[in-house]
Amino acid sequence: MNQRANLASRPLPWLIQGGMGIAISHWPLARAVSMAGQLGVVSGTAIDAVFARRLQDRGVDVELRAVLDQFPAQTVVREVLAKYASAKRAATSPYRSVPMLTHRHVQSSQDLLVLASFVEVALAKRGHDGLVGINLLTKVQLPTVPTLYGAMLAGVDYVLMGAGIPAAIPGILDRLAGGEVVASSLEMSGTATGDEVPTLRFDPAHFDGPHNVQRPNFLAIVSSHVLANALLRRSSGVVDGFVVESPVAGGHNAPPRGSLVLDQDGGPLYGPRDQVDFEVMRACGVPFWLAGGITTPLDVRDALKVGATGVQVGTLFAYCHESGMEPTLRAQVVTEVLSHRVHVRTSVRASSTGYPFKVAEVEGTLSDPDVYEQRQRRCDLGYLREAYAKSDGSVGYRCPSEPVDVFVAKGGVQEDSIERTCLCNALMATAGLGQIRRRGIDEPPIVTSGDSLNDIAPLLIGRDEYAASDVIAYLHTGLASHDESAQHSQDAPERH
Repeated sequence: MNQRANLASRPLPWLIQGGMGIAISHWPLARAVSMAGQLGVVSGTAIDAVFARRLQDRGVDVELRAVLDQFPAQTVVREVLAKYASAKRAATSPYRSVPMLTHRHVQSSQDLLVLASFVEVALAKRGHDGLVGINLLTKVQLPTVPTLYGAMLAGVDYVLMGAGIPAAIPGILDRLAGGEVVASSLEMSGTATGDEVPTLRFDPAHFDGPHNVQRPNFLAIVSSHVLANALLRRSSGVVDGFVVESPVAGGHNAPPRGSLVLDQDGGPLYGPRDQVDFEVMRACGVPFWLAGGITTPLDVRDALKVGATGVQVGTLFAYCHESGMEPTLRAQVVTEVLSHRVHVRTSVRASSTGYPFKVAEVEGTLSDPDVYEQRQRRCDLGYLREAYAKSDGSVGYRCPSEPVDVFVAKGGVQEDSIERTCLCNALMATAGLGQIRRRGIDEPPIVTSGDSLNDIAPLLIGRDEYAASDVIAYLHTGLASHDESAQHSQDAPERH
């Protein structure tokens, strides 16, 4: 029995833990949620850099060794450990960097991605038989296929992808499951010429895995019923369901449909065209979960009332003690929530992707203009870079958050660089994996949360921290009240 058939025989989770990156939704959080009977999700964003930096900080413990021993290509394991785990990094020393990805085939880069993704999922699945998913951003193209394959080697149950239109992903999953070579085109600005036309190629055979691996279910993260319908018609394979995300969700948001109009805080205004038609969603014939602003039992009950299978929850999990957020920073946010409301704004400038991005105003982070101005601009992780055609037809890479003169020299428009934040470096710092710069200066973090960040307060009554299991128990009362209401409706006598 293949995995798709096996999953079809299991009850669908009523709760999906959000795939928050970089490394906020790390394997301990996903495992805790999965062991509680729901869908735990690891973030696959920048997983190669995350794994390499963890190795430099922590080395290889017994649990990690057990997982590494399960990886089919042990030569890859030895080479990665020799490079990143041969000596423990001093706390004041910079991390050894992972080379930035390009469309040019570099086997060692693919090796690290596959192994890192395998490890993250395998650790999340270790010791139980619950469901585990992986979340990726469609916008981040270069690492996608190797990351998916590593997760599949570890038996990942679900793949979730948004931040773009992931129409090609179902077919890629099908080909990876069959052990086929995957060749995909890199989206870019302009047109490359001749041999420089960028094609991303990945061959599963290099990793000595089984010829056929289990194909996970695919959930597309969408912001509208229009996109959901389009994906069902145009995707390269089966879309098994949707996460319908509202604009109050944390991280990247879909831009409003139509002309961009800003509110008094500089955030985008959403209108009637952005409202989801749940009758259309129900007619799609596949399960869907609601996401964004799901912070109370009433939110769960309301989601079920409109026909959703359940909910996806990020913010409440981001501040539980199993979260991957750096503990001191997490405690700071909790303290600020309890002492005063933390403001969350939607920035249309922060992310180099061009998508709106949620930024929580937390002292000492990049939300502070002084901290932002003091940081030296640099782009040395490069996950959000844009591929573009140079004047000679070759392929280059640029990012609006890199040094302005460098960006402009590559053909970028100077105005596009204003107020941009290097999310790659900042989010690594948020997870406690920030780079150490010259003179011992740490990369500053950035905190992204949904608009309802302050709704974590009820979980903190009588305590200064809470667990993932507390989140599930709290929200479960909404599921119970819905079931009770539905039962009463069935038991009510028929009136004539």
